[in-house]
Amino acid sequence: MGGVGETPKASSSADISSYAAMIERAKALVPRLRDRARKTEELRRLPTETERDLHDAGLFRIVQPKRVGGAELDYVALVDCADVLARGDASVAWNFGNLASHHWMLGMFARRAQDLVWNEDPDALIASSFIFPSGRASKVDGGYSLRGHWPFSSGVSSSEWNMLGAVVSSDDEADGIEYRIFLLHRNDYKVTDTWNASGLRGTGSNDVEVADVFVAEPMTVAVGDLAGGPTPGSADNPNALYALPVFSLFPYVLSGAALGNAQACLDDYIDITRHRASTYNRARLGDFQSTQIKIAEASAKIDAARLIMRSRCIEAMAEARSGRIPDIAAKTRLRRDGAYSVNLCTEAVSLLSSASGARGLFTTGDLQRQFRDAHAINSHLAFNFDAAGTNYGRVALGLPSENLTL
Repeated sequence: MGGVGETPKASSSADISSYAAMIERAKALVPRLRDRARKTEELRRLPTETERDLHDAGLFRIVQPKRVGGAELDYVALVDCADVLARGDASVAWNFGNLASHHWMLGMFARRAQDLVWNEDPDALIASSFIFPSGRASKVDGGYSLRGHWPFSSGVSSSEWNMLGAVVSSDDEADGIEYRIFLLHRNDYKVTDTWNASGLRGTGSNDVEVADVFVAEPMTVAVGDLAGGPTPGSADNPNALYALPVFSLFPYVLSGAALGNAQACLDDYIDITRHRASTYNRARLGDFQSTQIKIAEASAKIDAARLIMRSRCIEAMAEARSGRIPDIAAKTRLRRDGAYSVNLCTEAVSLLSSASGARGLFTTGDLQRQFRDAHAINSHLAFNFDAAGTNYGRVALGLPSENLTL
């Protein structure tokens, strides 16, 4: 099995101990996640027992502030833990990354929002949909009036809260466009069961609808306040973790799911190929040079992807600890590399699927799920290299960024 990277060097000895312990807890779950993978797909959401396992292991709270009982680990923990969990099931890793990261983001909201959620239940799950054009908000006395219909809210059925992105309209054109995030209790939105997908079937990424609900100002945060540096939550959560640029690093919330899924695919392929003979002439497939080259190519892509993902997260933490806010060129590089690294994982899975021949066609095996999940992950806009690459190229050429969240 390919290894998770080393613990970040900047962590204290106590943090290193808890970091390693969290990775071990994730590893312990892999066999049961793989055993439940078929059930997870049939349910189209995470089974209750899987959610309980993640809660019991403390994994949902790895980047939650310590002051409310979270682990407050370095950002790269999101990649590393998802990498491990996806060896069992990419849908689990996807929902883990999403839901865990929202504890991190809540640490950047005003204290009132943090208290409203965590004083009631520090384990409370928070879903999201950051498709900003799907929502419209207008400023009213004391807050905002919000309405909209958002797709792809992963894990929403398990969540008490939801972070929904919307565009704030204004009568004054000089104010321009503002992207803002709104934190709503589940009583304030309607969930529609729409998630019938070919990949990541177990994520329950359903639609959310809001009809003119009032959201108090402290329960919102401007995307511009999450671009790196101080946030409304900085006084309560001074760790550099909560000064990272949220949407510049957004791909790495989810990229670990692609990484672990690809690693599992490679590990399975090697294990099966060691003992497999050709159906037609009984020659050992492991003796074929073409087989050996495919293993080398796929593993190189996966190792390169892991190095890119982890390096960018560790570098971002180091910058934040130094009080530096990345410029737009650095931010578009983060998005470029997040997309590129996931594309490498998808290429590795596609290569191994093709090399597996008819074996990969059977729905009883893991390979067809790994293939579907890899391509479902890659379909997320954060991993669209054409979009990320175009924006990087624009900025490199001195043109303005087209990504309004950066």
